[in-house]
Amino acid sequence: MATTLFKLVMDAVTETETSTNPEVEKYFYNFDDNDLTGDTLTIPSTSFFDDAGDAVTSNLVTTADDNGYYLLFVNGALQQSSLFTVAATGSSVAITQASTIPVSAPITLVVNNFAPTSTSTTTVTT
Repeated sequence: MATTLFKLVMDAVTETETSTNPEVEKYFYNFDDNDLTGDTLTIPSTSFFDDAGDAVTSNLVTTADDNGYYLLFVNGALQQSSLFTVAATGSSVAITQASTIPVSAPITLVVNNFAPTSTSTTTVTT
Protein backbone atom coordinates (compact mmCIF):
# COMPACT_ATOMS: atom_id res chain seq x y z
CA MET A 1 0.00 0.00 0.00
CA ALA A 2 1.29 3.45 -0.91
CA THR A 3 1.80 6.09 1.75
CA THR A 4 -1.48 7.97 2.39
CA LEU A 5 -2.11 11.13 4.36
CA PHE A 6 -5.07 10.58 6.62
CA LYS A 7 -7.11 13.73 7.25
CA LEU A 8 -9.50 14.32 10.10
CA VAL A 9 -12.96 15.15 8.78
CA MET A 10 -14.93 17.66 10.79
CA ASP A 11 -18.17 19.43 10.16
CA ALA A 12 -19.05 22.59 12.08
CA VAL A 13 -22.04 24.93 11.93
CA THR A 14 -22.10 28.31 13.65
CA GLU A 15 -25.27 30.29 14.29
CA THR A 16 -25.04 33.91 15.43
CA GLU A 17 -27.85 36.05 16.83
CA THR A 18 -27.38 39.80 17.03
CA SER A 19 -29.64 42.29 18.79
CA THR A 20 -29.14 45.98 17.95
CA ASN A 21 -30.68 47.25 21.21
CA PRO A 22 -31.50 50.80 20.06
CA GLU A 23 -31.58 53.49 22.73
CA VAL A 24 -33.50 56.53 21.49
CA GLU A 25 -33.79 59.89 23.23
CA LYS A 26 -35.98 62.72 21.88
CA TYR A 27 -35.65 66.37 22.81
CA PHE A 28 -38.08 69.16 21.93
CA TYR A 29 -37.67 72.94 21.70
CA ASN A 30 -39.80 75.80 20.38
CA PHE A 31 -37.73 78.35 18.47
CA ASP A 32 -36.98 81.47 20.51
CA ASP A 33 -35.29 84.26 18.54
CA ASN A 34 -33.39 85.26 21.72
CA ASP A 35 -31.19 82.19 21.05
CA LEU A 36 -30.39 83.42 17.51
CA THR A 37 -27.07 85.18 16.90
CA GLY A 38 -26.75 86.30 13.30
CA ASP A 39 -27.63 83.23 11.24
CA THR A 40 -26.82 80.67 13.96
CA LEU A 41 -29.27 79.33 16.49
CA THR A 42 -27.56 78.02 19.63
CA ILE A 43 -29.92 76.09 21.87
CA PRO A 44 -28.67 75.37 25.41
CA SER A 45 -29.51 71.85 26.60
CA THR A 46 -31.64 73.29 29.40
CA SER A 47 -34.00 74.90 26.83
CA PHE A 48 -35.15 71.47 25.66
CA PHE A 49 -37.96 69.28 26.98
CA ASP A 50 -37.76 65.50 27.05
CA ASP A 51 -40.24 62.95 25.72
CA ALA A 52 -42.27 63.15 28.95
CA GLY A 53 -42.56 66.95 28.68
CA ASP A 54 -40.11 67.58 31.54
CA ALA A 55 -37.49 70.30 31.27
CA VAL A 56 -33.98 69.02 30.62
CA THR A 57 -31.84 69.96 33.63
CA SER A 58 -28.48 68.56 32.47
CA ASN A 59 -26.63 67.91 29.23
CA LEU A 60 -28.26 66.06 26.37
CA VAL A 61 -27.37 62.44 25.68
CA THR A 62 -24.74 62.34 22.93
CA THR A 63 -24.06 59.66 20.35
CA ALA A 64 -21.80 56.72 21.09
CA ASP A 65 -18.55 56.65 19.11
CA ASP A 66 -19.21 54.92 15.77
CA ASN A 67 -22.50 53.53 17.06
CA GLY A 68 -25.09 56.28 16.96
CA TYR A 69 -26.47 59.22 15.02
CA TYR A 70 -28.58 62.37 15.35
CA LEU A 71 -31.70 63.45 13.49
CA LEU A 72 -32.84 67.06 13.62
CA PHE A 73 -36.31 68.17 12.57
CA VAL A 74 -37.22 71.85 12.16
CA ASN A 75 -40.94 72.51 11.86
CA GLY A 76 -41.40 68.81 11.08
CA ALA A 77 -38.83 68.66 8.25
CA LEU A 78 -35.71 66.52 8.57
CA GLN A 79 -32.54 68.61 8.25
CA GLN A 80 -29.20 67.75 6.66
CA SER A 81 -26.58 66.81 9.23
CA SER A 82 -24.18 69.44 7.86
CA LEU A 83 -26.53 72.19 9.14
CA PHE A 84 -26.22 71.40 12.84
CA THR A 85 -23.78 70.29 15.51
CA VAL A 86 -24.29 68.91 18.97
CA ALA A 87 -21.62 69.94 21.48
CA ALA A 88 -19.38 67.02 22.47
CA THR A 89 -20.63 67.37 26.06
CA GLY A 90 -24.27 67.66 25.01
CA SER A 91 -24.47 71.17 26.47
CA SER A 92 -25.96 72.75 23.33
CA VAL A 93 -27.09 72.34 19.75
CA ALA A 94 -26.02 74.85 17.10
CA ILE A 95 -28.03 75.21 13.89
CA THR A 96 -26.64 77.24 11.00
CA GLN A 97 -28.72 79.03 8.36
CA ALA A 98 -31.40 79.47 11.01
CA SER A 99 -32.48 83.05 10.29
CA THR A 100 -35.53 81.87 8.31
CA ILE A 101 -36.94 79.61 11.04
CA PRO A 102 -40.29 81.03 12.17
CA VAL A 103 -40.66 81.99 15.83
CA SER A 104 -42.16 79.16 17.91
CA ALA A 105 -41.39 76.56 15.21
CA PRO A 106 -40.91 73.16 16.86
CA ILE A 107 -37.38 71.77 16.74
CA THR A 108 -36.86 68.10 17.57
CA LEU A 109 -33.51 66.42 18.18
CA VAL A 110 -33.46 62.63 18.09
CA VAL A 111 -30.43 60.80 19.47
CA ASN A 112 -30.10 57.18 18.34
CA ASN A 113 -27.52 54.98 20.02
CA PHE A 114 -27.05 51.26 19.72
CA ALA A 115 -25.73 48.77 22.28
CA PRO A 116 -25.47 45.66 20.10
CA THR A 117 -24.97 42.21 21.55
CA SER A 118 -24.22 38.98 19.72
CA THR A 119 -24.17 35.38 20.77
CA SER A 120 -22.79 32.53 18.69
CA THR A 121 -23.29 28.81 19.03
CA THR A 122 -21.01 26.40 17.20
CA THR A 123 -21.98 22.77 16.78
CA VAL A 124 -19.15 20.44 15.78
CA THR A 125 -19.88 16.98 14.45
CA THR A 126 -17.20 14.45 13.58
